Amino acid sequence: MMVSCAEKVVEEPENLIPKEQMMDILHDLAIFNAAQATTSRKFKDSRIDIMDFIYTKYDIDSAQFSQSDLYYASLPLEYQAIYEGVEARVKQKKDTLEAIGKRRNDSVRAASLKRTDSIKAVREANEKKSNSSS
Repeated sequence: MMVSCAEKVVEEPENLIPKEQMMDILHDLAIFNAAQATTSRKFKDSRIDIMDFIYTKYDIDSAQFSQSDLYYASLPLEYQAIYEGVEARVKQKKDTLEAIGKRRNDSVRAASLKRTDSIKAVREANEKKSNSSS
């Protein structure tokens, strides 16, 4: 059976999640999955169900999410654009967090150097006092 390029493989669902919102959902899922991979114990202990959280946050249900995901997946260019958008947002957040970490580390280094310099100055002053009183 041949399917022409113009035919839709999957019909658009009535309750299709808009593309931007789908991007938001997939972005949140990427962040949660990364967090869960590094702190899985905390997720288990807190009994947080990521998907339940997503459904509540975006006021959707599992069927709506599944149907929308299937629909977008049936449109490779749309799906690719959604995931490229998610990837760009994740990269932007990663870059921001790295910049914040670098500024914090630079600030700690500067404070440490200043502390070391002030300790050195006190020692030198004490040595001068000792030498002058001898």
